[in-house]
Amino acid sequence: MRIAILNDSTLTDFIQDTESFDNGVTKCFEALDIDGDGVLSRQELRDGFGKALPIGTVGKEMVDNLFDTVIGRFDVEGKGSIGRDEFKSLSKEMLMAMARGIGGTPILLAIHQDSLLLIAVDHEKR
Repeated sequence: MRIAILNDSTLTDFIQDTESFDNGVTKCFEALDIDGDGVLSRQELRDGFGKALPIGTVGKEMVDNLFDTVIGRFDVEGKGSIGRDEFKSLSKEMLMAMARGIGGTPILLAIHQDSLLLIAVDHEKR
């Protein structure tokens, strides 16, 4: 974990820098794709989100519903997994939602070392 300060522009500027965003998404996707099959299974998503979010502290039913929603929303091919392009869409939508929620006021946040959020924070420092 690393402590970082960010606001909405940290995330939106990162997304708008298409090359940096694509590279960050690729790095995260490859880290999550444990079996190297080019798609993220429900379990790989759960394990990956579990590193960045304290999902273990909520009920199993709530976590299952979250992943059902994510898979249902972004699995455009209906395979029960998320491909690289689908993961990019998921990542962009999540970061944009976070940016809207954060707004312009800087917040202090503990961020997992391998997260896309940390890549966005490091991008801002360049």
